[in-house]
Amino acid sequence: MLMPRRKVPDLAVETLDHGTFDLGSETNERGTVVCFYRGLHCPICATYLAEFEKLVPAFAERGVGSIAVSSDDAVRARGMAEKIPAEALRIGYGLSLAKAKEWGLYISTGRGKTSIGIEEPALFSEPGLFLINADQTLYYGSVQTMPFVRPHFRELLGALDFAIEKNYPARGEYAEAV
Repeated sequence: MLMPRRKVPDLAVETLDHGTFDLGSETNERGTVVCFYRGLHCPICATYLAEFEKLVPAFAERGVGSIAVSSDDAVRARGMAEKIPAEALRIGYGLSLAKAKEWGLYISTGRGKTSIGIEEPALFSEPGLFLINADQTLYYGSVQTMPFVRPHFRELLGALDFAIEKNYPARGEYAEAV
């Protein structure tokens, strides 16, 4: 399990239009929002990422970079980028399922075509949203077992504003016996 205030696993993936994303090489003052999404087959992901796309500049104003990542290949990732449409949001692809598990993401088996007629991959990761500090430690994390009921990016922005103003630390860091 990932722990707040501790280093997160390494993350390096290819992106559609921005070369290789390497979390360890990010230079954003306050870190990076990493949104793991299920893939092109998920209509909820498209709606979710469209919201994220609109708020990328607001995150950047606060010194926070943004990326959306899936285990889709480049062709399917491009399909999602066109669907939302992504202009500011970096779209990473090719996330290995082993790496997804390192990040604590749940893995699902494909069930054929979705409601929008796109085939699910045989295996894919479920969603996760993380705010990673500039020093690569976890500030905020949320993982889902299903595509439903995800954190809202506007609420994350509000929380980020509060955390900046109050110098609020990452919480949930206690890992000793209780």
